[in-house]
Amino acid sequence: MSKLKKAFKNQSYLQSSVTLMLFFASWGVWWSFFQLWLTTPKSGLGLSGSQVGTVFSVNSLVTLILMFIYGAVQDKLVIKRSLLVFASVIATLIGPFFIYVYGPLLRSQFNIGILVGAVVLSAGYLSAVGIFEAVSERFSRLFDFEYGQARAWGSFGYAIVALLAGFLFVINPNLNFWAGSFFGLCLLLNVLFWKPKAEREAIAKMSDASTESTVPSLGEMFSLLKLKQLWVVIVFIMFTWTFYNVFDQQMFPGFYTNLFSSQEVGQQVYGTLNSVQVFCEAAMLGVVPLIMRKIGVKKTLLIGVTIMCLRIGLCSVTTSPVAVSMIKMLHALEVPMFILPMFRYFTLHFDTKLSATLYMIGFQIAAQVGQVILSTPLGILRDNVGFTMTFRIISLIVLVSGIFAAFLLKNDDQDVLGDPFIRQ
Repeated sequence: MSKLKKAFKNQSYLQSSVTLMLFFASWGVWWSFFQLWLTTPKSGLGLSGSQVGTVFSVNSLVTLILMFIYGAVQDKLVIKRSLLVFASVIATLIGPFFIYVYGPLLRSQFNIGILVGAVVLSAGYLSAVGIFEAVSERFSRLFDFEYGQARAWGSFGYAIVALLAGFLFVINPNLNFWAGSFFGLCLLLNVLFWKPKAEREAIAKMSDASTESTVPSLGEMFSLLKLKQLWVVIVFIMFTWTFYNVFDQQMFPGFYTNLFSSQEVGQQVYGTLNSVQVFCEAAMLGVVPLIMRKIGVKKTLLIGVTIMCLRIGLCSVTTSPVAVSMIKMLHALEVPMFILPMFRYFTLHFDTKLSATLYMIGFQIAAQVGQVILSTPLGILRDNVGFTMTFRIISLIVLVSGIFAAFLLKNDDQDVLGDPFIRQ
């Protein structure tokens, strides 16, 4: 309880928490139903599985390019919020963009639409999420708070809007997009005007020669690509988190809503279930750091991969809405037990002043490269063999990748080049 009181007295913790909550609210209110909007003929665009795969693939291609740029720029900015402001402006305009630009272009000029959409969605959300998370993680180390607890507020924001999104989508999907703009405007005002005293003082000191060495050079950033261990992480991410994202974003919403008597019923239940799941995920983001301190970073990560494999595989053996709903709840354990130890792995085994670039290259960009390569083929595979076989193939690949990680990822006490990890 004393730690909780201390956290709520920390203005940097509060500001980071609100920032993440508003960002994920602005994103989640439309993103949670994005695949359904693309595929549903009645309330969306009615695209095929291969077309949806192409949309996700092009999104990922543009995202990975912007992620490298974002990561390099943010490591130069250190804790300045220029990129956060830029992304927040795009989030503020997301409603008009979807309604008056993106949707009409996908209907009339599909190829132009996917390119324009990929640039806007990546700049505002798909690439920006890594920067919001990396900046908050850096704040947590500079201003003495637990990153996982701040990130939990992001999931909390997503959970609230996921509950709202299902009902809005059934009424009119445009309401989801307008809600995204509303939360985007709140986010923009937050990052522009709420700057805690500790942050202002730290930014003022950044101009001093004594702190110049903490800013990485471009040479240091590009030299990361020569690190063998980084490539091990990249391969691991591509064959775990990438496949999971294709499953969860591109396939699961359509699979789940088709289990019900009508798509409208399925969409409402999906929104409610998604909200409950993310509420539980937010709670686990506060608990997982405690688990990680007991069993270590690598073991926590491997547990997360195991849960990921089980969740995907179990969806291939049942079509019961109740059973699939229970399986969906594993997401609340899996995401925190994958993302938090992965972030800590970077700050443990690599130079912490390059943490934003490392996170963008090793985690976010690696995942996007995988989606560029895999989204369309997996969409075609789903069209041809159905959900069941596709889920089994994805689950098997994740299992093999988990075994790969068990042998090739470093233990917590090996090559500690960043912040040491102390178990309690």
